[in-house]
Order: sequence, then C-alpha cells, then structure tokens
Amino acid sequence: MKKIPVIIGATSVGKTNYSIGFALENNLEIISADSMQVYKQMNIGTAKPTKEEMGGINHHLMDIINPDEEWNLFKFVKQARQLLFATEKNYLVVGGTGLYIKALINNYGAPESLPDEILRSKYLAISSEKGVEALHNLLKGVDAVSAEKIKSRDEFRIIRALEVYEQTGIPFSQQKNMDTSFADKFRLICLDMDRALLYKRIGERVDKMVEKGLFTEVQMLLDKGYSKELTSMQALGYKEVIMHFEGLLSKDDCLELIKKKTRNFAKRQLTWYRSFPNVEWLTLPSQL
Repeated sequence: MKKIPVIIGATSVGKTNYSIGFALENNLEIISADSMQVYKQMNIGTAKPTKEEMGGINHHLMDIINPDEEWNLFKFVKQARQLLFATEKNYLVVGGTGLYIKALINNYGAPESLPDEILRSKYLAISSEKGVEALHNLLKGVDAVSAEKIKSRDEFRIIRALEVYEQTGIPFSQQKNMDTSFADKFRLICLDMDRALLYKRIGERVDKMVEKGLFTEVQMLLDKGYSKELTSMQALGYKEVIMHFEGLLSKDDCLELIKKKTRNFAKRQLTWYRSFPNVEWLTLPSQL
C-alpha cells in the first residue's frame, strides 16, 4: 500500500494552496485535521477554504458540526480512520492541529465511552462539596497512573478519567496507547519558509480576516446564543474579538494581540513538528 500523505506546517505557511494542488495532481480527497475548521458558521476566523479555493476537491471533517457540539481528538481519530481504512478512496490529510496528527499516525487508542452527564454531575457535586482534591484522591484509588499525570487542580481531566473508569471498568491510563510502527503507513511533509516571511504572512492574514468580516462573524455567533465559554469560541481570534466587544481591548490592540498569539502558535507548531520522526521538510519559495 502506498503511504498516505500528510501535509503539516505552521499556520499561514500555505497548507491550503499546496494541499489542493497536491490533491489535484494525485487524484486525492482531503481530510482536515484542524480542530476548529470542523465547526459550521466559523469560517473567517478559522481560515476555512472557500468552495472556490477548494478547487472541486472533496474535503472531509470540515464544517460538520455546530459550535456548541462536542468535538475532540477521539472523534477525529475514529472518523479519520474510517475514511482512510474503510473506504476505497485515496486521501491526503492536511493538518494544523499537531496532536491530531500525532494521534492519527501513531494509531492512538482511545476510550470508547461517551461523556455521561449524570456521572459528571455526580463528580461535580463532590468537587463542589469537598473540593477538587477529593476527586483527585478518588482517581488515585482507581487509576494511580492517571492521577500521577493529571494535576490535582485539573477538574475536567480528573472527572473524565473517573467517568471512563466507571463506564468501562478499565483505568483510563490503560485505554490509551501509541503504536509508533503504525506511522510507517504515512508520509509526512512539513511546509516551511523563512520565519520573517511567515510572520509577515500571519499579519497579512489577520488583516484580511478583518476585511472579510471577522468581527461581524463573531457578533453573529454571539447573537445566535453561542456562549463565549464554548470550546469553539476559545479559538484564536474569536476570544480576542470578544474581549474587544467587552471593552477590554481597543480594536487595534485586539488585532495586535491576535497577530502576536498567532506568531507564538506558529512557533509552537514548528517545535512540535520537529519532534516527529521521518518528516520531509519542504521550504516554500518566498513569492508564495
């Protein structure tokens, strides 16, 4: 079997244009590994390609759920695997979320249990009454390995680990695994460019987002009742615009903060991808 190509790289480096050209040349469909482009109605701030930009290429795991619906690494891996290994089509994976890529190529095993609101309510009540430390002590009793890895104040992850154990009877730590040999099925291509040029492109992209209506898009989502506390609304750009709406940032400061955070994000992405073995680094020309 030919290796499955995976295009990675920092935000704004040009993954969309490159991947569409790659897909057209090799007769592939695209699987998005972006944790924010999965949300409907969130187009400008997530730099989601338009129908015209897609060039007729089918895109999967993009624009498929509402902003208040749950999406996570486990759902991504499950659905991406189904596409890659249960269909006859050929795919190109394009990613901006490094953890999603790592989980996919290393055959990351995840608990099949779904969130249980009753269990969560029970554990939240314990936390409210006795403190999150009490929850952490409960976790120590059933899954010492997870308790060691999860900080004692991390209520969300502690509850999730307890929830998985109560549903399955198997400690959360034993349900997760990596199969690094599985990565041989993939060909990783990391796009790169001069850092100064990348930062310039980031600034230009943020400015274009504003021109296209980023502020209007965020206001539309709020007007539809989507809470600023939602995971989707914590996306880079959306959170800062909401801070501007709340009077915490001027518009100029808002844009500068988005650009600064995006530069920092790009730097973290590149550091993350350098930790991956067997990556083909491709330096893009400066005129892109």
